[in-house]
Amino acid sequence: MKSMCNFFFFCVYNTFSSCMTAHAHCAIVCPSNFPSQGAALRVMSVNFDERSGVVPCKTPWGCWYQTMEEVFIEVEVPPGTQSRDIRCKLGIRDIALNVRDTHILQGRLYDSTISDESTWTLEDKKLIRIVLTKSNREAGNCWPSLLEGEYSADPWVQDEMQKKLTLERFQRENPGFDFSGAEISGNYSKGGPDFSNLQK
Repeated sequence: MKSMCNFFFFCVYNTFSSCMTAHAHCAIVCPSNFPSQGAALRVMSVNFDERSGVVPCKTPWGCWYQTMEEVFIEVEVPPGTQSRDIRCKLGIRDIALNVRDTHILQGRLYDSTISDESTWTLEDKKLIRIVLTKSNREAGNCWPSLLEGEYSADPWVQDEMQKKLTLERFQRENPGFDFSGAEISGNYSKGGPDFSNLQK
């Protein structure tokens, strides 16, 4: 592969059937300091989310954000809060959080989760961090809201969330490259195009 100062990855696929031809395009532009394959392999040992950052959706009580596998909820609470002050219920499709008998969060989650793998922690006695494990871990499963009809991401945030999940998918499928600083445009909705049926 020829080395280039600016790496441009342009993927195109055509799917033919008896009655139609479908086209999908996805362009990814990586920074000019794109590493060599050997360097990229070393970079991959660092968590993708730590390198690429998060796309938070702000709420009255804090924020929430997501990856392909998990949804993270950060709730700001009064300093000095103790774990005994917290009542948190994490179900497959429901969540309830109360702090010192004050209702913070309650409702039906946007999509199903694996409740046995979901957790909550109290950090520095002022931040509750809840981690929900998604049942559907595809890049196309980008939650537009935390709850059904509540705490929705605005269109720009939702678009950035989907971009990030699509890049995360590309990262998993191509571990020898680093997509954490990439820009993406084109057909990235629903996790980007499906190349599984293409011949290599």
